[in-house]
Amino acid sequence: MAKIGFIGTGIMGHPMALNLQKAGHSLFLSAHHDAAPADLIAGGAIALANPKEVAQEAEFIIIMVPDTPQVEDVLFRADGIAAGVGKGKVVIDMSSISPTATKAFAAKVNEKGAQYLDAPVSGGEVGAKAASLSIMIGGDADAFERALPLFQAMGKNITLVGGNGDGQTAKVANQIIVALNIQAVAEALLFASKNGADPAKVREALMGGFASSKILEVHGERMIKGTFDPGFRISLHQKDLNLALQGAKELNINLPNTANAQQVFSTCAAIGGSNWDHSALIKGLEHMANFSIRDKK
Repeated sequence: MAKIGFIGTGIMGHPMALNLQKAGHSLFLSAHHDAAPADLIAGGAIALANPKEVAQEAEFIIIMVPDTPQVEDVLFRADGIAAGVGKGKVVIDMSSISPTATKAFAAKVNEKGAQYLDAPVSGGEVGAKAASLSIMIGGDADAFERALPLFQAMGKNITLVGGNGDGQTAKVANQIIVALNIQAVAEALLFASKNGADPAKVREALMGGFASSKILEVHGERMIKGTFDPGFRISLHQKDLNLALQGAKELNINLPNTANAQQVFSTCAAIGGSNWDHSALIKGLEHMANFSIRDKK
């Protein structure tokens, strides 16, 4: 069983850390930002003062924080992970951040003699709790093999995509697909309801055909019921689409549908929905249409 440092025990990180603990691994947590969760401590996790101390104690150090600046901070602050790592240690960033920044972070960690894996996940809070996350990994094959038992305790579909940065690139691609599917489902249900059909019955009919998808199944039901507690917050999906659009600018390519989905998310944010689940994208469309599929206004 491994000694694992885990930094970032929020909506996603907490159940991921819990699944590692249930698998028999030892956890070391940092209390530099928030107090360590009581249930993890009760299960045997040890709280330390800062990321440096966590890195000194652990063989593997997992990061699960919201965005690129937070990853940079826990890595390279004066008492950060980089100050505590060395040969034989593996740093695993499971956040969703910039592929370009990831390559730079990996190079700095490698200079310390440690190995670096970018391993963002897909599957949301449900997948984190069920240990069924899809995990997209960039880094050396030997580091991947060493960390594989950890990934298997947290996820099901585990893929070594390529070198450092490629895991994050795959995650950005994933978020493009998810956003556009959410928008497609939302537009279809809005169209059906405005045209007088029962959106719940339309969803039921579509689930048996070529339009069927996990988004239609899970988020379509959320749209119909109006259950928009995260989940995966709109603000985080906006962050991921910003990575896509910034990457597109760097690559000199156009992602018009991604840009459009981002505008609808921005409408949601403007009406107070930054912390809604991303399935609430439909509320941005409803706002523009002055019509709700739930109350038929």
